[in-house]
Amino acid sequence: MVSQEQRRRQLAREKFLRQQQRRTEARRKGRLRNSVIASVLGVVVIGSVALYTTGVLKDDDGKKTDASAQVTPSAPPTSKAPDPCAKPAAGSVKKLSWKKEPAMTVDTSADYTLKLATTCGDIGIALKTSAAPHTVNSFDFLAGQGYFDHTKCHRLTTKDIYVLQCGDPQGTGSGGPGYTLPDENLEDKSLKNNTYPAGTVAMANTGQKHTGGSQFFLVYKDSPLPPSYTPFGTIDAAGMKVLNKIAAAGENTGGGDGAPNATVVIDKATVAKS
Repeated sequence: MVSQEQRRRQLAREKFLRQQQRRTEARRKGRLRNSVIASVLGVVVIGSVALYTTGVLKDDDGKKTDASAQVTPSAPPTSKAPDPCAKPAAGSVKKLSWKKEPAMTVDTSADYTLKLATTCGDIGIALKTSAAPHTVNSFDFLAGQGYFDHTKCHRLTTKDIYVLQCGDPQGTGSGGPGYTLPDENLEDKSLKNNTYPAGTVAMANTGQKHTGGSQFFLVYKDSPLPPSYTPFGTIDAAGMKVLNKIAAAGENTGGGDGAPNATVVIDKATVAKS
């Protein structure tokens, strides 16, 4: 007989997988819309076609949806808890994109750390270089380019799964670096019973294999998820305190999945060899 707890975890996993499927469909539609835009460039368009094209440019900012897109659900905002975080540092997000994964430059036998200096406090992450070399190498490259600087953490889940999602320069869940990464370390010994334990840092993806990009999530409480998301780091004790502070402020839909009420902005991301 299936216990209530097992049933709850099963429903949570099914819900998360449905969300991933919807995001994949949104990405497919985004590519279709952009191909429509490309076909009408330079042509005088009237009537409903013109209105449709204008709407696409407004929604997508005229850019192709990245293969590693993660769509953040939207809902009418509810009353917010007090913001526990400071104002973002001066600066703006860089608009960067590359056609292919960067060449391997990290030393896979060495230890690396990722520091996220956020408006809510510093989050230190010990990276799993040897187990997830492509992922760590990509973060080293992107951080060195200032890719994550001034970006918002756009998604907080507070029901069924417990994660803060970051790494999208667009702040919408649809952005990425232009390339995708292979799945890695899916047999990590920490992933027991289809659960990502608190303190895990893992890659977001579209629900399909090998579709990670720049978006990642930080787990602040044990979360029932299938082992489909590359775990590549572990959050330090000080970082967990910051993460729990962000989670305590809640998210803006009241439904357990939306933008965090806290102003979570990565002022600076730095990867260092220890």
